[in-house]
Amino acid sequence: MFNSAPNIYMIKAANAEGFSELNAFDVALLKSGVGNTNLVKMSSILPPNCKKKDSIILPPGDLVPVAYAAITSSKKGELISAAVAIAVPKDKTKNGLIMEYENYGITKEEAESQVIKMAEWGMNYRGFEIDRIESIASSHVVEEYGAAFACVALWWE
Repeated sequence: MFNSAPNIYMIKAANAEGFSELNAFDVALLKSGVGNTNLVKMSSILPPNCKKKDSIILPPGDLVPVAYAAITSSKKGELISAAVAIAVPKDKTKNGLIMEYENYGITKEEAESQVIKMAEWGMNYRGFEIDRIESIASSHVVEEYGAAFACVALWWE
């Protein structure tokens, strides 16, 4: 399917309301810039030497490798949150680590704090020294049908 490891990435998050939980999820994907693609949920590795981009124009319908946290709810008034974090190693020949976290009843700050700790722990377990951690989160208070979404999308330059 893919010939080589992706060499660019973007980190995005959004929340949304929709006609149904699936529609809310779809709107959150659209707001994040990945909604008109076919997401290939991947395990959580950032390829070595991958460069961050503020946004990436993804071809409609393409298969896009994405690590993501997503949560939906139809419980009115419920707070939902999703977050992702990327731990980038100091040694650029090594891979980075992406962690995802979502939960009910927590703020986006709580979700982001948790996912950062997860990324730190994973890098420490690997024995990789961390250069930096990037993170993003989204929260939503459900009106009818809601979604919170956070992702790291990988692509090729």
